Amino acid sequence: MATSSKKHKSPLREWFDSVLFAVVAATLIRWLFFEAFTIPTPSMENSLLVGDFLFVSKLHYGTRTPKTPLQVPLTHQTIWGTNIPSYSDAIQLPQYRLPGFSEVKRGDVVVFNYPPELQHPIDLKTNYIKRCMGLPGDKLEVRNLEVFANGEKVPDPVRMENEYFVATTTPVNETKVFRENGISEFQAYEETFGDTIPSNNKKGYLVWTTVDIAKTLESYDFVSSVTTVMSPKEISEPMLYPNSNLFKWNRDNYGPVTVPSEGMTIQLTPENIAMYGPVIKNYEDHERVEVSDNSVQIDGKTISEYTFKQDYYFMMGDNRHNSADSRYWGFVPFDHIVGKAVFVWMSLDPNPTSFFNKIRWNRLFRVID
Repeated sequence: MATSSKKHKSPLREWFDSVLFAVVAATLIRWLFFEAFTIPTPSMENSLLVGDFLFVSKLHYGTRTPKTPLQVPLTHQTIWGTNIPSYSDAIQLPQYRLPGFSEVKRGDVVVFNYPPELQHPIDLKTNYIKRCMGLPGDKLEVRNLEVFANGEKVPDPVRMENEYFVATTTPVNETKVFRENGISEFQAYEETFGDTIPSNNKKGYLVWTTVDIAKTLESYDFVSSVTTVMSPKEISEPMLYPNSNLFKWNRDNYGPVTVPSEGMTIQLTPENIAMYGPVIKNYEDHERVEVSDNSVQIDGKTISEYTFKQDYYFMMGDNRHNSADSRYWGFVPFDHIVGKAVFVWMSLDPNPTSFFNKIRWNRLFRVID
């Protein structure tokens, strides 16, 4: 009678199969459910800190199907530790979104693909994280640092930061005064900062911090005053979106502007062309769009009105005076939305006072609000 024996895998084959299974499983989890991100800049402080590691839910707003299938697994734009592209855009698939259990809400902390990065496919643009302040169809305005949507004041994030001028009477132990109060951004005042400093006192610091911490600084005997740095309404900031002389706005007094929504129709006046022309050209999936100061052409035909194909959002950083957000580069299309930031699972201080303070233990598993 013939007998058969099961052929055992070699150790190398078992190792390869294990690695392959882990990569496939991680790729599916990363695509369908959750993805890990880290915070590299202070634009969301004090809500999120540089060095925070967080999980972002793809399920809340619905997982997007892949647009760029030719990509090295578990990479984004480049292969780890190199400048070698990790993808090819030779094949671009239609992108769909699976059903989610929530819509984007005002106040949500959202991860999205950075819209102006037109050199990459949508799903491989750099990931940004900001707070949603304007929903589709909202009439949004910033008045003296405060955000209004449809005429109603939007509540400030609990740990929102602004820029303050701290006037001092004596030299300051920066590590003790600022670091111990959780202030990571500060710099000594120089006259080159100009007229936005609301004080005649030439000694002091610019700090980016919360209202409560600013009050704490004001209580010190060597601090003569703490004043919010704010641009008057009459000052125009040229770098703001839509970068047109038709709008005389600044970071602290911006708008009003209407956030585009799916099905919304606008008349293409010079003001609307300046505001929405880049949106029509870059995000509305037309083959050929030409935009001038006074006209918009789609596939060679001049149009006098336009109806938007998708929803858009207005995003702002919680560190209002140190955030490159929708005030500077415009609206976020819905097809650029990645997911909702859920919680911080690890936090590492990039500038710890000692080795034992490297991990911010009080931030572990903190829910993001």
